[in-house]
Amino acid sequence: MIQTLTRLKVTDNSGVQEVGCIRVMGRGASRYASLGDEIICSAKQVVPSSPIPKGTVLRAVVVRCTQPVLRPDGTQVRFDDNAVVIVDNNKNPRCTRVFGPVARELREKQYMKIVSLASEVV
Repeated sequence: MIQTLTRLKVTDNSGVQEVGCIRVMGRGASRYASLGDEIICSAKQVVPSSPIPKGTVLRAVVVRCTQPVLRPDGTQVRFDDNAVVIVDNNKNPRCTRVFGPVARELREKQYMKIVSLASEVV
């Protein structure tokens, strides 16, 4: 469950290391985001040579969350951290690499480029 003011790890090579959630998008009146949901966030921590400056407002997709998510077949998936991948307005990633595993729910929500860049799909 990702909500406003949640700090999230960025798991790509865009130069941003940590973001803070500002708003959950596409869930109606829901305050919480889960796997595959898009959020509006602010860059809180960046590497010195990053093309994205600190404080920039960005769009990101949640690829890992610590809250267990129930799948239709009855299994649950849970990760060790909350992580996102930064995307542009067309749902394309702004990076060239994605580190760590990503959830299978991204494939159902049409984030195929993120799935193809990931090393492992769980």
